[in-house]
Amino acid sequence: MSPQALQIYNTFLALLALFSVAAAVGLLGFRIWTGPDRTGGLGLGTGILWVVWLVALVSTTGSLIYSEVIGFIPCKLCWFQRIAMYPMVVLLAVGAIRREATVKYYALPLSVVGFGISVWHYLIQTFPSLETGACDLANPCSAKWVNTFGFVSIPFMAGAGFLLISVVLAFYLGGIRE
Repeated sequence: MSPQALQIYNTFLALLALFSVAAAVGLLGFRIWTGPDRTGGLGLGTGILWVVWLVALVSTTGSLIYSEVIGFIPCKLCWFQRIAMYPMVVLLAVGAIRREATVKYYALPLSVVGFGISVWHYLIQTFPSLETGACDLANPCSAKWVNTFGFVSIPFMAGAGFLLISVVLAFYLGGIRE
C-alpha cells in the first residue's frame, strides 16, 4: 500500500472512530435526558443489533487489513482486543438474524473488557513509562503504528468501537424485556 493510500485509510478509520465516540456520548446523553423506557432504548428493538454488528465487523476488518495487508504486527494487547472483538461479529450476527436481544448478555461483557484493554493500551502508548515489560521488547505495546490527528491510534480506534457497542448494548440491559 502506498504511503498516500495508507494515510487515506488511517484518516478514514480515525474519522469513523471519532464518529463512534460522538455517537456513544450522544446516546449516553440521550439516555440520561430521556430516562429509561421500555422500548429498547432507541425504539429500534432488535434491529439495533445490526448496527453494533456492523461496528464489530468494521473493527475486525480494519484490524485484519492493518496486520495482513499493511503488515503491522499486533502486540500482545492488540491480540487481547482482537480476542474480545472478533467473536462479537459472529455473536451479534446470530443475535440480529434470530432477533434475540439476549445476545446482549454475551456480547456486552466482551465489549466492556475489550474497552478496558483498549483504554489501558492507549494509556501505555500515551505514557510509555506505564509499560511493565509484559509486552514483547521487539514489538512493544507502546509503539504507535498510527497517529492520525495527533491522538487517534489503533487502540483508540478499537476503544471507540468497543465503547459504541457497549453503550448500545447497555440500552438493551435497561430496556428490552424478553
